[in-house]
Amino acid sequence: MVVQYKGEQYGKSTTFTIRIIGNNLSKSSSNYQIDLLIGEKQIPTFTTAIHQSLSNCLKEIYLFRKYNGIKFDASSEKIATKLVPYDQVLYNYNKYALFMA
Repeated sequence: MVVQYKGEQYGKSTTFTIRIIGNNLSKSSSNYQIDLLIGEKQIPTFTTAIHQSLSNCLKEIYLFRKYNGIKFDASSEKIATKLVPYDQVLYNYNKYALFMA
């Protein structure tokens, strides 16, 4: 799943890409790997490579944004790939974590 936002980092306009890879390791649990790209450059941002929930992935992006002067424009959201309906519902339910105050 790839989602893009326009925004700025320290006042400079740029595009942010969130790439979320869901790995179903068992029928009872899911794990997610997440990448953040600024422009075309992938940022080594996260404390862990795999998260147990999509909500935790998005909260980690929020914390990274908060401490690195990054602002997303929520209205510029663009889903770059077709999503499995379940993934889209799950993302829409949890994306509030990206824009917490």
